[in-house]
This record gives sequence, structure tokens and C-alpha cells, in this order.
Amino acid sequence: MATKSSRQTADAPESANLTTLAQLATASYEALERELRATIAALQDQALRFQTAIENISQGICFFDADERLILCNRRYAEIYRLAPEQLQPGAALREIVERRVAVGTSAMNADAYLALARAVNSGTASGNWTAELADGRTIQVCHQPMPDGGWVATHEDISELSANRLVVDERISLQTLIDLVPDYMWVKDTESRFVVANRAIASDSGRDSTSDMIGLSDFDLHAPDLAQKFRLIEQQLMRDGQPMIDEEEFVVDASGTGKWFLSTKLPLSNVQNNIFGLVGIARDITARKQAEILRDGQAHILEMIAKSAPLEDVLERLMRLVESQLAGIFGSVLLLDKDGSHLRHAAAPSLARDYTDAVDGAAVGPRAGSCGTAVYRREPVIVADIMQDPLWQDYRELARPHGLRSCWSTPILSHQGAVLGVFAMYSMTVREPTEAETRLIDFTTRIAGIAIERKQAEDRIHFMANHDVLTGLPNRALLEDRLSQAVLYAQRYDRWVTVVFIDLDNFKFVNDTLGHNAGDELLKIVASRMVDCVRATDTVVRLGGDEFVVVLFDQPANVDLVSETLQKLRAALAEPGQLGAHLVRATASIGIANYPKDGTDPDMLLANADAAMYRAKEFGRDNFQFYAPEFNTRAHEKFVLQEELRNALARSEFTLLYQPQVDLRSGRGFCGRGADTLEPPNAWHGNADDVHPDRRGDRSDRTDRRLGSA
Repeated sequence: MATKSSRQTADAPESANLTTLAQLATASYEALERELRATIAALQDQALRFQTAIENISQGICFFDADERLILCNRRYAEIYRLAPEQLQPGAALREIVERRVAVGTSAMNADAYLALARAVNSGTASGNWTAELADGRTIQVCHQPMPDGGWVATHEDISELSANRLVVDERISLQTLIDLVPDYMWVKDTESRFVVANRAIASDSGRDSTSDMIGLSDFDLHAPDLAQKFRLIEQQLMRDGQPMIDEEEFVVDASGTGKWFLSTKLPLSNVQNNIFGLVGIARDITARKQAEILRDGQAHILEMIAKSAPLEDVLERLMRLVESQLAGIFGSVLLLDKDGSHLRHAAAPSLARDYTDAVDGAAVGPRAGSCGTAVYRREPVIVADIMQDPLWQDYRELARPHGLRSCWSTPILSHQGAVLGVFAMYSMTVREPTEAETRLIDFTTRIAGIAIERKQAEDRIHFMANHDVLTGLPNRALLEDRLSQAVLYAQRYDRWVTVVFIDLDNFKFVNDTLGHNAGDELLKIVASRMVDCVRATDTVVRLGGDEFVVVLFDQPANVDLVSETLQKLRAALAEPGQLGAHLVRATASIGIANYPKDGTDPDMLLANADAAMYRAKEFGRDNFQFYAPEFNTRAHEKFVLQEELRNALARSEFTLLYQPQVDLRSGRGFCGRGADTLEPPNAWHGNADDVHPDRRGDRSDRTDRRLGSA
């Protein structure tokens, strides 16, 4: 019994160990099973996440092994190639899949060609990308990436819509590029006149860096309010009426401040429902053409002003404004050469400051006299690009500095005979020389200015010659009437005298006959100069013609003694000897004087009475002066009447020949005085024609009764 128990006791630990081992094995298996299940679950979760991620990718994805069998693909892959998901089970061969794609028309090539392409890409390590154009018109982009184990993964993307969008973008970019190449303004606006499309030309002139910066802007963002409002009203009316605006001229000022002319066309835009949704516009820069038109019209207007004898200052000012309208930042000026030929006088400079033109008025002509004085001195253009540095402006630059004048280009104005008339100058606010266009404009301006100045000088000469004596330069008979009329009116208003002095040189014909007409002309000029020196500036010395002069003493006091003093001075000056070549000649004159109002109340009466007084002075032996007296006119009138009656009697044959016997009282015989033996008929008469007795026929009141001859 003990032995059995002992054996049982010995077997008990062994059994316990086996049980423990079994329990440990079971626990270990369960732990391994749990870990395996957890790993499987984790892998399943990871695979699910991977599958979910693949399914949610917008591209089609497929995995193939080295045997060209499908491992995995997503639903998008099936959708792209129009295949059912069950047709793309793992293990499906690539050839089988491609043949199915060919069958449904979603393969770009046959199965063999596709397999060859896939194998060629798969033989290397670099990825391959290509675009497949499917038979149904779609475009698929394929990215094929080989794997180290011989398989590959590929993505398939339907880029048909993207291609279309890119085509639109490319077309839009191409259209923008196209309209940017157009030099004219081109734009599209919406119904609120906001820019929708704009090209580079309008964007650049509007001060924008790119065309996109124009989008959404309106004319109020680009132009002055009044101009923007004008454009807005025109465009709103255009879109309301649906009528286009064709080739209308518009003036704008760009972002740089430059004014430009455009020829604009604007058309309303409408959709298929005929609803207007905006407008399209195009505008061509016609500034050059407009300036040419302005220049041509300005030239015509200036020439018309010259032809109509407009004042020279008006013509030159209009010319300067025309020049300035053609150029930006340019100021024009004309200076005229004065009579002494050594100074320049202001004529026109409408845009230069008044204090500057006043300062240069009277500038001297010389070799270093600024641009203008030097140009006249050299008789050639002088271009000064920098007033502040050029030595020609050393004495004048401080005049120009306050006004910002930096360059000056001066050109002498010449007559058609080459004489300098003045100078034309163009000033700029920048340091530079004139451009070719500016040089052409300078040439044109100087020609027109020369024509205007010459025309004015010719008119002045004509007017002077019409009112002055050519030889002496004194006023002539035409101007005498005006001057004398003004003097009489002044005397009437202020109760003053006007003295008319009629002067006739004595024995002037003798000078002409003995010394020649040139000497006579020189004597007349000497006499004229002395007369002018003897009277006041308000008085007038006139040459009537020949050796006759008239002096009008203006605003005289009612005192004959003062008048006599002036006449004595005048007479003494005339009597001074004058040198005519090798001869010293002394001139005397017969002078007659008539005073307003005693000797006449109008110019004609004063001249006539002064003339009568002058003849009275001649009767008194010349070289004296006589004041007018009424009896001078009485005697002159009687002589005039007698001469007229004799002329009329001759014209009417009123003279009759009467014979008067001539008898020797001692012998009683008649004789003619030519010899004692010569007898004449009774009543024979000898005498002058002036001694003929007029016919006594007719009424006594109509005949002249004068007995002439000797008894």
C-alpha cells in the first residue's frame, strides 16, 4: 500500500507540470492568436484606409504585378475606361483589361500596341508619361511608374475638361496678346461703363502697369470729372438707343498730362436675346494728324491776317500760340530789331512771364548777348541747350532762372533780301536741343514771321510815302489837311490861335538851272531840316511841292508878337549859308502868315489867305514875311475876274477890230509910221492883241467895255 501511494505521490507533480505546460501553451496560443487577429485587424484597417484613400483619389489608380496581373485599382479607374467594377477583379490580366477597353471604345490603341508600350516603359526605372486621345474624344493623361519587383503602378487622369479650360485660357491669353499688339485703344465696358477688357495701349496711357489693373475702373478713375461725365453720357445714350458712334473726334489728357486727339468708334454689345450688356470701343490716336490740321489751318489764318493787314503784334502772337500748340513745354518769343540795328524790342511772347519779357526788351545785339542777341549778330541760329552753363548767357541767366527756363534756341528772322528783321526764340523747361520736328517748326515760323514783318514794314513805307514827301521826309499835302484840321479843332475848344505859314523859296529855279537838280534837292533837304529844328514837336512842317512849304504852328497864344518872334527865327535859320558841293549858297524866302480865327475859320481858308500873304511878300521884293490882310484877296479877286472875262470874251468871239486914223496935223495927211511915202487906209490901227476892244453888241450887262489903244 505504501509503495502505491508513494508511486502516486511521485506521479502527481509530473501531471501538474503537464497541466501547467498545457495551460501555458494554451495561453501562449491565445496570445499569439490575439496578436495575429489584432495584426490582421490592423492590416485590414490599414488596407481599408488605403482602399478608401485610393477610392477617393480623383485620378484612376491601378497596381499590376510582374506577371501583368491586376493587384488593385480604384473605382475612378473603372469609370474612366467605362468598365464595370466586377470586370476589374484582382488577378485579371492586363491584356484582358485592355481588350475590354478596346471593346467599349476607351482605348487609344489596340491591345498589342498598348502592351508593348507598357512593357517598354516597365523595362526601365524611370517613369513614363503620355497623353492618350480616346476614341470617344476624351483625353487621358497616364503616369506609369515601374516597381522594383517587376510590377508597376499607374495613374490615369481625364484631362478633357482641363484641356478645354486650358484652351479657353490659352485662347484668352492669345486674344489679350493679340489686342495688346494693336497700337490703338481697344476696350470692352459693361452697362455701368466699367472696363471689362482693355489692351496695353490704353492701360499704359492711363498710368496702369498691366491691363488687369484696368478691370473694374471707369472714366471717372482716369479723366477729369467733366470729361468723364461727357464720356459716360455718350456711352449711356449709345447703350439705350443701340446706335453705334462712328469716327467721332475726342480729346483726352493721358496720365503724363499730354493732350491727345482720338478718332473713336463705340458699338453696343448684345446677347442672343438682343439685350445690350455693354459696349466695345476702339480709338485711334490722331494727334499728329490733328496737329497737322491745326498747323495748316493756323497757317492759313495767319496768312489771311497778314493779307488783311492785321496789326503785326496780333499776327505774331497768333503765330506764337500756333507754335506752342504743336509742342509740349515750349514757349515762343519774337523780338524785332530796332531802327538803329543794335537792340531788340519785344514783339510777342504770350506764354512767357511779363517781368521776363520786360527785362529782355531792349537787349543789345552782340557776340555774347544771350541766344537772341548772338543769333542776330552772327546772322545764324544759336542753340543753347543749357542756359545755366552756356557762357553766352552769363549776363542773362539770372533773368531766366526764376522762371525755370533751361534751354533757348534762337533763329534770326531774315527778309527776302537777307536783311535781319528780328529773331524767333523757343524756350524749353528742360536741358536739351531741339528735335527734328521742332527744327522744322522753327524754319516754318521764321518764314511766316519774316513775311508778316516785311509786310508791315512795306505798309508803313507805303503809308509814309502817301503822307510824306519822298525827298525831305516831311508831311505832304495829304497829311497837312488832317494836321491843320486837328489844330483848328483844338484852338476852337481852348480859345487859342493856329498860325499857318506859307513859305516859298526865292530864286530856287536859279539854283536848279546853274548848279543842277541834285544841288536843288540837297538845298530843299537842308531847308526842310532847318525848319523842323526851328519849331516845336507839336508843330508841323509840310512840303507842298517844288520850293513851297507850309508850317502849322499849333496851340499859339493870341499874341502876334510871339508869332513874329518864331517867324524871325525861322527866317534867320533859312538865311544861313548852306554848302552845296563846292558852293556856299544862301537861301531866302517869301513868307505869308494867316492866323486862326482872324484870318480864317477852316483849313482851306487859312491856307488860301497865307498863300495870298506870301505873294504880297514877293511883291515887296522877296526875303520878307507878310501877315494876311483882306485887301490882298480883293485885289487878287479883281485880277482873277478880269482874266476870266477876257477868256470868256475870246471864247465867244466878242472882240471887234476898230481902225483909228493916224493924221499928220501939220500936213493933214494920214500915215502908218513906217515912212512918209507910205499911206494906209483910214482907221488903220496897230497895237497888241490885249488892246482889242470887245464887241459892243448885245446887252450892256453882258459885255466888257474897255477902250484900249492910243489916241
